[in-house]
Amino acid sequence: VRRATLPAVAMPATAVPERGAPTVPQRLAYVGLGANLGDARGAVQRALRRLDGLGLLRHSALYRSAPVQASGPDFVNAVAELRSGAAPLALLDALQAIELEFGRERPWHHAPRTLDLDLLIIEGTSWCDERLTLPHPRLHQRAFVLRPLLELAPAMALPGLGLLADHLPATAGQAARRLADA
Repeated sequence: VRRATLPAVAMPATAVPERGAPTVPQRLAYVGLGANLGDARGAVQRALRRLDGLGLLRHSALYRSAPVQASGPDFVNAVAELRSGAAPLALLDALQAIELEFGRERPWHHAPRTLDLDLLIIEGTSWCDERLTLPHPRLHQRAFVLRPLLELAPAMALPGLGLLADHLPATAGQAARRLADA
C-alpha cells in the first residue's frame, strides 16, 4: 500500500468540486485508475498526483491487466482511496475533468484510453442514475479492480456482495499482475 506522499500539483478549478456544490459528510471513496495508450504507467502515476487535490489518502500498487471485453494494449491499473465531502456527481465531474486533461476520448464503449477514472465506491452511499451507479456494478467481477482494492481494504464488504475477497476466485482467469515498484 502506497501512502499519499506525492508532491503537490496545482489543481485547475475544473478538477475540484465547485464552491457551493452540494456536499456530503467526509467519507472514504475508492477510484479505479486505468490507462492503455501511450505511456500508460506514467499516466496513472500522474493521475494519482492529480487526485491529491481531491483528498487522496493512499493508493495501491500498479497492476498490468489484459483488456476485459475489449481489444488493445494491456492496461496499467491502480485503486486510490480518497476522503471527500463532495457529492457523488460532483466527484464524478471532477474525475471526468481530470480524464479530459489527459486527452480522454470516448469514441466507442470499451475503447482504448489515455486515462480512465472510475468512481467505484463512496462509503455508505448507494446511487443509481443515468450517469453513475455506486457501488460500481461490476467491480466484484474484475481482477484489475479487486486485487488493488483489496490491498487497501482487505476486509471490505458491500451490501448484496458480502466480502469482496470472496469474489477473487471467480476472477482467477483474468490476468492482473502486480508491477514492480518504479
